[in-house]
Amino acid sequence: MTPRKSLPPRRQKILDFIQQFIQENGIPPTVRDIQHACDISSTSVVDYNLRLLNRDGYLNRRSEVARGIELLDQEGQPVSNSPRVMVVGAIAAGQPLPVFSQEGAGSSAEFDTIEVSPELPRRHGKLFALRVKGTSMMDALIDDGDVVVIKPTLQADNGDMVVAWLKDEEEATLKKYYLEGDQVRLQPANSQMSAIYCPARNVEVRGKVVSVIRKF
Repeated sequence: MTPRKSLPPRRQKILDFIQQFIQENGIPPTVRDIQHACDISSTSVVDYNLRLLNRDGYLNRRSEVARGIELLDQEGQPVSNSPRVMVVGAIAAGQPLPVFSQEGAGSSAEFDTIEVSPELPRRHGKLFALRVKGTSMMDALIDDGDVVVIKPTLQADNGDMVVAWLKDEEEATLKKYYLEGDQVRLQPANSQMSAIYCPARNVEVRGKVVSVIRKF
């Protein structure tokens, strides 16, 4: 395949927006979506630039379909429309590990990504993912090496599966959360393992599990 040319700023902005929109929503944008997001004067200008991107091998476009844009890779093959979530680190499903961090999670270049169902970001908004280490949640069908998709939140109800940050120890763990008076019980889903009890002041919820992607 002929190497791609560098794009003029407007066309690059349109392409970047299409890529971001698909990643976040799992479907391509409409021409009006592109017009508004890229501050373009008319839909005909968008249409002209899409024709050029089609010609130069960046996308396929069916102009008779409202969302008929399909991105292409360097080999000219269709790129999946499934949204992707950053895998920002590891989380212990066992004894807490001092490895979980959301610092710098805004830069996708620093992390692996994983495809998720388009329904997840539509329902929960911004998400991140963590790779599981350990077997304390195996009775909840979460095993070592699986990936959990997390909705960032500081709130949890009893029974929620959460990313719990132990502030004094600077360690994190994946457990079911139960607030019991002035302490928190972090309950494994493994009959061979005991619960972790902590003062409530020492536990910070960082997120709730909304999906599991299993390793096969």
